Amino acid sequence: MTDASFMVLALAQARVAMAAGEVPVGAVVVRDGQVIAVGSNAPIGQHDPTAHAEIVALRVAALIQGNYRLDDCELFVTLEPCAMCVGAMLHARLKRVVFGAPDPKTGAAGSVLDLFSNPRLNHHTKVLGGVLADECATLLQDFFKQKREAIRISSCPVRDDAVRTPDARFSGLPDYPWQPHYVSDLSSLNGLRLHYLDEGPRDAPLTYLCLHGHPAWSYLYRKMIPVFLAAGSRVIAPDLIGFGKSDKPKKDAFHQFNWHRQVLLELVERLDLKNVVLVLQDLDELLGLTLPMAAEHRYCGLLVMNASLEVDDTAYEAPFPDRGHRAALRAFPAMVPEFENSVSAAIARQARDFWQKRWSGQTLTDQAGNFMQEQGEPIAQAAVKYFVSPQPVN
Repeated sequence: MTDASFMVLALAQARVAMAAGEVPVGAVVVRDGQVIAVGSNAPIGQHDPTAHAEIVALRVAALIQGNYRLDDCELFVTLEPCAMCVGAMLHARLKRVVFGAPDPKTGAAGSVLDLFSNPRLNHHTKVLGGVLADECATLLQDFFKQKREAIRISSCPVRDDAVRTPDARFSGLPDYPWQPHYVSDLSSLNGLRLHYLDEGPRDAPLTYLCLHGHPAWSYLYRKMIPVFLAAGSRVIAPDLIGFGKSDKPKKDAFHQFNWHRQVLLELVERLDLKNVVLVLQDLDELLGLTLPMAAEHRYCGLLVMNASLEVDDTAYEAPFPDRGHRAALRAFPAMVPEFENSVSAAIARQARDFWQKRWSGQTLTDQAGNFMQEQGEPIAQAAVKYFVSPQPVN
């Protein structure tokens, strides 16, 4: 096996640590081309400051060998070892140490210190760094990103006039693997927490802004998002306030057309979305069609699916466990501009004029009129082909 092959095994141990809530570092000890011991980071679980992945693996290897000297062994670890671990490796007389990502804060194999090359020590272990460095670093970055997000979420309490659906309601939903993103400091939110998905490269040539209809949430687009991502695009899929993983004001009267529109406008600005293909389904057209006229330079395409939704009770009931969570479900139908003097009628007329007279981007509609949650993939594939070369927006 190659160094990269053994590092893949070390990465598997790092994922074990990550699943246990530990910093994802993994290690394997190899003798004569065979793995004889593995270790994953465990200082938290074992209440042991020395339980780094390397130390755990060395302890197991020493027991198997019946000797604390491991001079015929190699150790592979996903992160550059610290001074403690390097000391243990030198005492073990390891033949070679191979690590993945460098550690600019505590690395003792060249980043902060280089204990392996100290000429005053009586044993010198061969060292190789940078094997699968990107994969090792990405795992660490993802872990700390999730930790920061969890801290940020916990620091945003629920307003007294709102409720927040428990995370447990969303566990185990099929085909919805994406990490949540939250924002609560938009001026219009006034402390309410808005959930959105943000997947794909930030500098993607196209960004699909997917707005759900009533009574759905971002789960609606689970069959379409993978298609957009596979094409190299970015996908933003927010849950409107009152829906999905977003906070839910308790009173029906809270939900006003202009307010919901302002939240979406501010979110687009905050994320600085560009080359946007606006994706609309069902009643989301009410809000969505009024967005581009406020920032024409950000939009290059429109995908409209105006049809019914085949409801999966488990998924679409998940955010709404009781009546207190359902104010938006009751309020949204009344936001349709039924009369000329309705609150949203004036904006709707402006949007109509915009689409008739000013819109210069591309437009694709689902002519079949049969968009359902299980049929989103072919529509997304058609969109990828259609919007591959958007017209430049002045």
